[in-house]
Amino acid sequence: MTGLTATELAAVTGFLTTQGVAPAGPLTSTRIAAGRSNLTVQLDDGVRRWVLRMPPRAGRTPSAHDVAREYRIIAALAGSDVPVPPATALCEDLSVIGCPFAVAEYVEGRTIQSRSDLDTLDDATLAAVVDRLVAVLAALHRVDHDAVGLAGLGRSGSYAERQIRRWSRQWELVAGDDPATRRDAEELSRRLARGVPPQQATGIVHGDFRIDNTLLVLDDAPAVAAVVDWELSTIGDPVADVATMCAYRHPAFDLIVGSPGAWTSPRLPGDDGLAAAYAAAGGVPLTSWDFHLALAHFKIAVIAAGIDHRHRVGAASGPGFDTAGAAVGPYLAAGLDLLGGHS
Repeated sequence: MTGLTATELAAVTGFLTTQGVAPAGPLTSTRIAAGRSNLTVQLDDGVRRWVLRMPPRAGRTPSAHDVAREYRIIAALAGSDVPVPPATALCEDLSVIGCPFAVAEYVEGRTIQSRSDLDTLDDATLAAVVDRLVAVLAALHRVDHDAVGLAGLGRSGSYAERQIRRWSRQWELVAGDDPATRRDAEELSRRLARGVPPQQATGIVHGDFRIDNTLLVLDDAPAVAAVVDWELSTIGDPVADVATMCAYRHPAFDLIVGSPGAWTSPRLPGDDGLAAAYAAAGGVPLTSWDFHLALAHFKIAVIAAGIDHRHRVGAASGPGFDTAGAAVGPYLAAGLDLLGGHS
């Protein structure tokens, strides 16, 4: 897959040099085939490697694709119990390549994205990986966001209300023409807004946590080498973060990735098993669980609609882009079921 143009690579080289990270030779770039939102490109100067994150070239929507936010989070988490790629440089000057971009050091690790990737792991290794994943999520939720300099990342209270407003607004931007999904989205949004529970905990939430957003070490002691894709992160309710991780287990998520995904595998624990593992790792109490699961299903439905929107406007193509729209209805229905079904 293609990465950056020669002109863009020259501009990135110049920028990195101003940041004290002069490449040892001409940069080459390769698009990393992962994700459905921000673009991820591997840079190589023949000696070192980096990863560059940038927004999609077309089909962007307001408030999404915030690479500066991602960069500031990984920079703040350096030295914590949460493994992240070492931050290198952030460029917010649009004159360099036409959009903001963030660069981090390349981290060696195994990516587990597909069902076939997951099936290369034996049961003992897979169980250890799941334990490490939820332990890292619990560790993230224990980080004092004020102490690491992330007090300004987001407001500490009213997280659910803000999420409902954000994803409801996003829905209006990306909704298709199907009247059934429009009706279900509006009903789910209204019911969530009417039933917001008190927020019991506050911390850094990743917002997109699952196995394929991590790099793994798979040896005698499996570990998480780095957590990546921090695009949806903010300060909020950790319970919502766990709920989103569980909502990605819905079979319709395969329609979003375009093939049988690792995280939907029946070999992995269900919602109850993941929640129990998180609790055993010292996570926050999972209060108002059904509400947060319903909100997570609503959020993923809107994400799927956004992917479908970019496909419809001709801004993206490939596996998942032409099927993501079919995931919207099942996710909305599952969210409504958690709140008692259709009214």
